[in-house]
Amino acid sequence: MSVLVYTESEEGNFKKIALEAVSYATGIAEMMETTVTALAVNGGDASQLGTYGADKVLEVSNDKLSKFNAEAYADVIAQAAKAEDAKVVVLTSSANAKFMAPLIAVNLEAGYVPNVTELPAGTSPFKVKHSVFTNKAFATTEITTHVKVIGLAKNAFGLKEKSAAATSEAFSPQLSEDDFSVKVVSVDKATDKVTIADAEIVVSGGRGLKGPENWGMIEELAETLGAATACSKPVSDMGWRPHSEHVGQTGKPVASNLYIAIGISGAIQHLAGINSSKVKVVINNDPEAPFFKAADYGIVGDAFEVVPQLTEKLKAFKAQNA
Repeated sequence: MSVLVYTESEEGNFKKIALEAVSYATGIAEMMETTVTALAVNGGDASQLGTYGADKVLEVSNDKLSKFNAEAYADVIAQAAKAEDAKVVVLTSSANAKFMAPLIAVNLEAGYVPNVTELPAGTSPFKVKHSVFTNKAFATTEITTHVKVIGLAKNAFGLKEKSAAATSEAFSPQLSEDDFSVKVVSVDKATDKVTIADAEIVVSGGRGLKGPENWGMIEELAETLGAATACSKPVSDMGWRPHSEHVGQTGKPVASNLYIAIGISGAIQHLAGINSSKVKVVINNDPEAPFFKAADYGIVGDAFEVVPQLTEKLKAFKAQNA
């Protein structure tokens, strides 16, 4: 018996959310007095997973899995869970994980809870706290099935090092043509140096910037902070920025440590998508903008004056502390 955790990777490197999932799985394994098995599909250095508590790593190397396919990946994870007699399967709450989680749950006859924010209070009964209603509230749900599938909310648990001597072994799942009934035709990726999904800091702009020609100051601030750039829905709808940067209820959810909103009024749909961010900073010339009610810090002022000054101050601070 073990806790199985699927570790997402991109171009041979494990994502931060994957390492966070391993930390979470280690916490559950300690409660259940069992071990952690990490599953890596065309992943990176397996020893890295041991740093966060993985006892064993199942390594899958298969060219057919070079591009994400929900059906195929779900089948691989389910096969690994059965091989390891896993009673708990830990996933992230990424878009890919949410695509395949229901498929895994059906295959394993398991209960599935997404957006889990902390370790269960106990394992008998097995109850987990998770965010609901687009992060407006929390619920506690009991999972009563023999096997349990958990989707960990991004940035909810953090990285917790617990060095373990992880052993590695090859795992060769049995894949059929049915697993590839849906074909990946193309992948449209954001060209940011830092992607929204992995960013610790996000700098986002709205209609208050007046046009795409003014986006340079957003990009300069983001580069200074090592952040990803994002935008509100109206901005992407008008074609100022690509849809891959649209955050909100109908765009990409953001759970960064710092979210800076510039010239964004704060419609409820936008707030729903960024509510999980830990610190929210708002820059807007309208003191009545709804976003100020959700902000941790607010600056009432003209973005064209505030942002360049903020960027210069940050550059000076970095130079002094280099």
